[in-house]
Amino acid sequence: MPKVTAHMSISLDGFVAGPNQTREEPLGARGEELHTWHLGQTDNDVDRAMTARILAPRGAYVMGRNMYAPDRGEWADAHGGEMWRGWWGEEPPYHCPVFVLTHYPHAPVEMQGGTTFHFVTSFDEAMERAFQAAGDDTVTIAGGASAVRQGLERGVIDEIMLNHAPFVLGGGESPFAGLEGLRLTPIEVLSSPNATHVTYSTRS
Repeated sequence: MPKVTAHMSISLDGFVAGPNQTREEPLGARGEELHTWHLGQTDNDVDRAMTARILAPRGAYVMGRNMYAPDRGEWADAHGGEMWRGWWGEEPPYHCPVFVLTHYPHAPVEMQGGTTFHFVTSFDEAMERAFQAAGDDTVTIAGGASAVRQGLERGVIDEIMLNHAPFVLGGGESPFAGLEGLRLTPIEVLSSPNATHVTYSTRS
């Protein structure tokens, strides 16, 4: 079975997105500040190395709908509108199959650079299809909070990298809500002025 990883930038008070997420602010109020360490031109070797790590090739990804699209309910093209094609332009950074969790099935959306978004209605189905697509390569749960939380609940995540940003959001989305008793083992810690990067094993 492929190795399963996850990675999330997270505030000191445990949130991976701020409150009031909108199309204009997909990460919520101040949420973009969580990603200072890798957005634009990184200014130190640690952040550059961590950026390269999260962009390394994978066999497949799983993500929640909010990480793909800002809207809820049926897809816009079900009512004659235009299908949203993701936050990343015509060539997303994934370059492999991506399985998007949604209550509303949709035909796959093929993008440039090898990324195809597939829309599935259950976490377990998404993981099964991701394993099939990945072969022996790594499967990464890319977020958001709910998708990672489901992976932790089911015990399918082997390692999770949390990029701890040095500030408090005060509210938002937490991947650990309801996971009382969860224990992770730090296996690597690297730091920069922008974030403390901790890789945790879920296997004690």
